[in-house]
Amino acid sequence: MSQRFVLRALPRQFTAQQVSRTFARRYASPAAVPVSSTVPEAEIRHEISVPNPDPGPDSPTMTFLNDRASYMVPTYVRPPPMMAKGEGCILFDNENRAYLDFTAGIAVTSLGHSDPGVARIVAHQAQTLIHASNLYYNPWTPELSKLMVEETRRQSPGSPLSQVFISNSGSEANEAALKFARKVPYEKDPNTTQRDIVSFHGSFHGRTYGSLSATPNKKYQPPFAPMLPGFRYGNYNDVEAVPHLITKDTAGVIVEPIQGEGGINVASTEFLQALRKRCDEVGAILIFDEIQCGLSRTGDLWAHTASGVHPDVLTTAKALGNGIPVGATLVSSETVAPYIKTGDHGTTFGGNPFSCRVAHHVFTRLSEPNLQEEVRIKSTLFFSAYDIMKEKYPGVLTAVRGRGLIVGYQMSDEHKSKATEVITAARERGLLIITAGDGVIRIVPPLIITAEEINKGLEILDEAMAVVFTKPDEVKKTKGQQEMVG
Repeated sequence: MSQRFVLRALPRQFTAQQVSRTFARRYASPAAVPVSSTVPEAEIRHEISVPNPDPGPDSPTMTFLNDRASYMVPTYVRPPPMMAKGEGCILFDNENRAYLDFTAGIAVTSLGHSDPGVARIVAHQAQTLIHASNLYYNPWTPELSKLMVEETRRQSPGSPLSQVFISNSGSEANEAALKFARKVPYEKDPNTTQRDIVSFHGSFHGRTYGSLSATPNKKYQPPFAPMLPGFRYGNYNDVEAVPHLITKDTAGVIVEPIQGEGGINVASTEFLQALRKRCDEVGAILIFDEIQCGLSRTGDLWAHTASGVHPDVLTTAKALGNGIPVGATLVSSETVAPYIKTGDHGTTFGGNPFSCRVAHHVFTRLSEPNLQEEVRIKSTLFFSAYDIMKEKYPGVLTAVRGRGLIVGYQMSDEHKSKATEVITAARERGLLIITAGDGVIRIVPPLIITAEEINKGLEILDEAMAVVFTKPDEVKKTKGQQEMVG
């Protein structure tokens, strides 16, 4: 961890050269530089103090966005930079500022931005066939399904997963899983009382009504109440409560082996084993949501593999298309597949040859053992850095959680409100990170990130921590924070 961060003393008055340098850094084109400045002195002071300042209110980016903001439904709170290009683990904004990306589009671009292999597949398939509807077969839906099943069985010995439903997103993958869980007992007995779905506090399963009903978060549910009936919530990792939580009326249990949005909380093996045992006892379907934690992000193809516990249904999305929308729901040949009939579920765009061919390419590469081994090795850098930062900033950090390249640094109760300040300070020094849960710094970089890039990012994070927790006057909080969701 770098110890080089030194606060610079700034002059009380700014020279013409300093102001010019600020605008040169701010604007991509010399023609865009205004003849006279309307920027307040405090903002100029701030811009000179940071190497990668956010676009100012009179920048080309903000001019563009302000002109168009009224045309967009305001569903997100975003910081000022507008991302325009990406390459590997670097993003470039509209004004050509470079950012080292520790977010991977919220665990999506695991192969990095503008990957040449993905780009070639996209270009070729776009010129071949994008969509023909699910009224007809196409070659890539069965190819992707076969690959996912065979590779899952190879890397998770004993897995019962045998069939795949392809959709467009993680939320849709979970909707299918929830519907399948309720269909199984109904198919056995149309008069069944086995209809409840159990999920856990701290989870995030999506924003559609079924997946939202399985997401017990006061931030997301109340504005859209009432939720769908038949959902019950338990405490994550509470083994003793499992027998009482899952009853003879439970149709399905959905759980993330590692909660992403909830704060990078890792399910214990004992907890997953208890869920499996109880589901077997009452005949409930066990669903593992690996939309964020799966696809080799932990160093294993699936996060649950390390526990030795197998689900009846597995959902995935995010990294599956490396940015192309695609999701998948894998189901067991023993407990689920026999009860799903033609017409029970469907999709217009899901399983189209374009997204499936891209996903086939991405899944093939993400399942490579060499990539998984590198993920496990590179993970140690983040855990070692935590030990250094915890000592360097006493009382600020209290825990590190995660596995592989899904890592969370928990901030103390006293300082967790400053997590967004750390995010801003890091961004204005060229590093993109996001938050999760209650005061957790979430790190989910592309899996192809190098050790050198990790060390550079950790150096910037160290600088950002120093800025926030030494409170220099010239560094001001910037409006606009990334939403804590994913």
